[in-house]
Amino acid sequence: MSSTTIPTTQKALLLPSKGGALSIEPFPVPTLGSGEVLVRLAAAALNPIDVAMQMFGLFIEVFPAVIGCDGAGEIVAIGEGVEGFSAGDRVAVQGTIDMMKKEIHGTYAQYVATPAKFLIKLPDSVSFDAGATMPCTLPTAALVLYNKDENVTGPRLDAPWTPGGRGKYAGKAAVVLGGSSSVGQYAIQFARLSGFSPIVATASPAHAAHLTALGATHVLDRALPAADLEAAARALAPAAGFALAFDAVSLPETLPLGYALAADGADLVVVSPPGTLGEGERKTVKVHMARGLLAIPTNAAVVEELLGALPGMLAAGDVKPNPVEVLEGGLAGVPGGLERVKMKQVSGVKLVVHPQATA
Repeated sequence: MSSTTIPTTQKALLLPSKGGALSIEPFPVPTLGSGEVLVRLAAAALNPIDVAMQMFGLFIEVFPAVIGCDGAGEIVAIGEGVEGFSAGDRVAVQGTIDMMKKEIHGTYAQYVATPAKFLIKLPDSVSFDAGATMPCTLPTAALVLYNKDENVTGPRLDAPWTPGGRGKYAGKAAVVLGGSSSVGQYAIQFARLSGFSPIVATASPAHAAHLTALGATHVLDRALPAADLEAAARALAPAAGFALAFDAVSLPETLPLGYALAADGADLVVVSPPGTLGEGERKTVKVHMARGLLAIPTNAAVVEELLGALPGMLAAGDVKPNPVEVLEGGLAGVPGGLERVKMKQVSGVKLVVHPQATA
């Protein structure tokens, strides 16, 4: 049922084919299926995965495609069977990828239809720009840590939103590589909420104060030689070493470091396939791949818990969204922004565009 007049056509940034050039074109406003809502997007955030979708057609075989994994805006229409949401609600939304159909319904558009069960309700204290930084990268940090589905591996920690979970892992040390990345900032915060201390992060020194405010106890200069970084991190760890290593960037230069720092029996989380981790690989280090897609069936239980807890955690300031840099021109700012992401010219902020400002 619609709550307002909704156009039939919108402006969207279309990917015509794998490796094609993105262009702004008229595109139908989606119709709602059962359990879905229509969101008028006020903000959309850029992600490295969007670069892979454009260049290589990652996950996509149906074209033209609207890519984009992160957005935030206001619900303007409610589909059949939706409970707990109303027109006018402020929400953050993850672009929906259908793995069976190889199709994406992304956020580089003025409207997106999405299953209501995957929405994040935003408190008034969180802007749409800030909200758009969360739907993809926050779950990438959180779900792998707290998922207890028997069909996936992970640290299987008790979540900080469950009874007894807040601060449970006090006395255990964590290291977060790529701490100023979007995923890294959220990994630091969830490590703090879970009680880990010390929390050692690697980042540019320019971001040290911000990461300390999020919960890092020490920030090491990521530009140091790997041997120096390893020695400096080990000097900050307790005798038992790091119980959790979270490589939020998983680059060729960081993967061996994370593996080296993880103590025997510890958990190492990576965000891309690790390949060879280092000399003398120890089978006692448990390596887990972070998967942030909300629609993955094995994520279902922890997704429901996380999305239910997040509004309160955001309102209380327990979780803080990433700082943002807003690009001008609405959707026209996306191609240049993705080039910056591709060339690793973004640090400490999330690039955001305003779809409704598209000329």
